[in-house]
Amino acid sequence: MTLLDPAAADFAFHTPIAIIGAGACGLVAALSAKEAGAEIVVFERDSAPAGSTALSSGMIPAAGTRLQAAAGVEDSAALFAADIQGKSKGRSDPAVLAAATQAAGPAIDWLNAFPEVTLDLVQGFLYPGHSVARMHAPPDRTGRSLMGMLVNAAAARGVDIVTDATVSALFAEGSSVKGMRITRPDETIEDISCDALILACNGYGGNKSMVAEHIPEMKDALYFGHAGNQGEAVAWGAALGGEAKHLSGYQGHGNVAHPHGVLITWALMMEGGIQVNARGARFSNEHAGYSEQAVEVLAQPGGVAWAVFDERLLRLGREFDDFAQAEAQGALRKAETVPALALAIGVDDAALTASVAETAGESIDAFGRDWSKTPALTGPCYAIKVTGALFHTQGGLRIDEQARVLRAGSEAPLGNLYAGGGAACGLSGPDVDGYLSGNGLLTAVALGRVAGRHAAASLGD
Repeated sequence: MTLLDPAAADFAFHTPIAIIGAGACGLVAALSAKEAGAEIVVFERDSAPAGSTALSSGMIPAAGTRLQAAAGVEDSAALFAADIQGKSKGRSDPAVLAAATQAAGPAIDWLNAFPEVTLDLVQGFLYPGHSVARMHAPPDRTGRSLMGMLVNAAAARGVDIVTDATVSALFAEGSSVKGMRITRPDETIEDISCDALILACNGYGGNKSMVAEHIPEMKDALYFGHAGNQGEAVAWGAALGGEAKHLSGYQGHGNVAHPHGVLITWALMMEGGIQVNARGARFSNEHAGYSEQAVEVLAQPGGVAWAVFDERLLRLGREFDDFAQAEAQGALRKAETVPALALAIGVDDAALTASVAETAGESIDAFGRDWSKTPALTGPCYAIKVTGALFHTQGGLRIDEQARVLRAGSEAPLGNLYAGGGAACGLSGPDVDGYLSGNGLLTAVALGRVAGRHAAASLGD
């Protein structure tokens, strides 16, 4: 990405804080900075805010919220941090971990105080690696609704969002950002100066060459994120003297309806469902995590699997709007018996029968799944063909607890550059199996809150 000399700029206007990206991270940062009394402008490359947030299930993990207290759920930032480190095998960035887990709970309570925002505590099941119920989501459990709420909250508070504005270059003196150049769809350009810049433009999942370089096992996988995630934040940060960390980390998902391209909730697996391959055989521990399951599914014949469940789990799935969409598109297969389902989906009868029979077990199987915690599958039976997908990258710019981008090889901040969400180093460590459910929106919302508040405070320095 291009860095330009400020002497070459023709600044059309000035904003104290500029934010690149109008997803969850950017809008939360904007609301936070606005609340602190700062003037901000959010720049969004698309014609309307959406990004990767709109493609998600809208679930934000947070500890110590009022909703948890009302439901009798005992949780804390320390327990949350321990769960994250447990999943990442102790390799989560400590600064990001502290900032995110401590900020998330208050951020959820703060957001829920907006009349435009309604986030519920998701109960009834736990995602892999979470000790307690701590997912907070819109009533329909979609990222589309979350984005709608945040956009409405921003509009009600006078947050300026400039759309159709692709940031094509930054103006900098040394490591200090002085402004940016935006390019419009008609190729006209505008230069805008700023006192602080927040990078909220996600990671590099849409950049095929970077994916092939850093996560080659996903180079041919379905990309379920936003095409605009091209890695600009990493490139700008490095050019200014910062450094990236854990670029090999990412969130995958092993339960995307194929060829429909619709996310099927992993709650089905956590509550007793299974996945089988084209032969009808199970091939993994479905309770290990949906991120690493993407790799497991892609390793099966044809890169696909069948998610198999029963009537009880069908009712659970229908609580999710995305599942209802997949069903409406004809993704669901039904049969009264297991042999009939095997015939309907074209797998071996004996293999599928044996796989379903495993759900009646009461011990830990050869894959490491504990069958004593979920009921056995019973007829009628259902199946959805699924594939593995790349959702978003977890590596990014190294930051401190104030979300300031740090100098390479140092704990000193660059100056006036902040990063959050996918632009910052995430919490998953360097591998796909380090991803704890919700880590993406956790760093988007929590670090957006942190970045917005600290950027606003810095204006008085």
